[in-house]
Amino acid sequence: MSESIEDLVKTKDENQKRANELKEKRNQLHLKSKKFADERDSLNSTVRDARNKISEHKKKRDELNERVRHAKEQRNKLNKSYSDIKKQIEKLQKERLSSSGINLNELKKQLRTLENEQMTQPMSPQKEKKVIEIISEVHTKIKEQEDKLNKDPKLKNAIQEEKIIKQKAEKQHDLVEKLATRAQEEHECMIELIKQLDNLVKKVNAIQETIVMTKIEADTVHKEFIECVDKIHDLERTISSSQEKKRRTKKAAEITVAQKEADDIFERFKRGEKLSTEDLMALQKAGLI
Repeated sequence: MSESIEDLVKTKDENQKRANELKEKRNQLHLKSKKFADERDSLNSTVRDARNKISEHKKKRDELNERVRHAKEQRNKLNKSYSDIKKQIEKLQKERLSSSGINLNELKKQLRTLENEQMTQPMSPQKEKKVIEIISEVHTKIKEQEDKLNKDPKLKNAIQEEKIIKQKAEKQHDLVEKLATRAQEEHECMIELIKQLDNLVKKVNAIQETIVMTKIEADTVHKEFIECVDKIHDLERTISSSQEKKRRTKKAAEITVAQKEADDIFERFKRGEKLSTEDLMALQKAGLI
């Protein structure tokens, strides 16, 4: 048994309501997807900036490490020169002191032993006085020998050169430490940015996954919306066809009634009965006169 037009109209209205709901849901999902896409694009911009900064810090770190390497080479050369000049000074001192039969290093060692003994060991006033006298004598001998050494031109120049090289080596060492500190700072900044970048990428990936799932859901809702719209169009065609059929049936019934009425009037006409104006018009409409 076919559905009535009223039932069809009711079904169409229900589908229209459902289609409106699906359309609204689809549009909301598209809006949600767009918002997530905007957030993703913003984060991607931050990711690009972070990567650029990482590259900058890495470049600076590598440049500084290269400068550290070069500075260390220079420092090592200066340290070797300092070691060489120290050996040269020791050799000259040994040569100069060998003629006097006095060992300056032994005198200095003796002085340290006596000074330590005076400060740490208990002794009588007489013994302490004797130790002080010996310390004074050793001091004098050391000074005499150092004065002799300082007056030697070759040794004097070597000592002066030693001071200059030592200053240069210390300055170069400070430069190495300064450059190494800066390189480490650049490295730490780079590592911190890499950690931030990892977190940003994780967020971007999570948002991208949400976008994909949202689009899949939107596509599913859109497909259901199209199916619903197709049903509405089918129902509209069915309703229109039923309404047309109903109009034709009604018109045919009306024609049948009019024809029967005209036939009755015509029989009365043939019998010679008096017809009204309306009766004549009905006969004319039916094509009987």
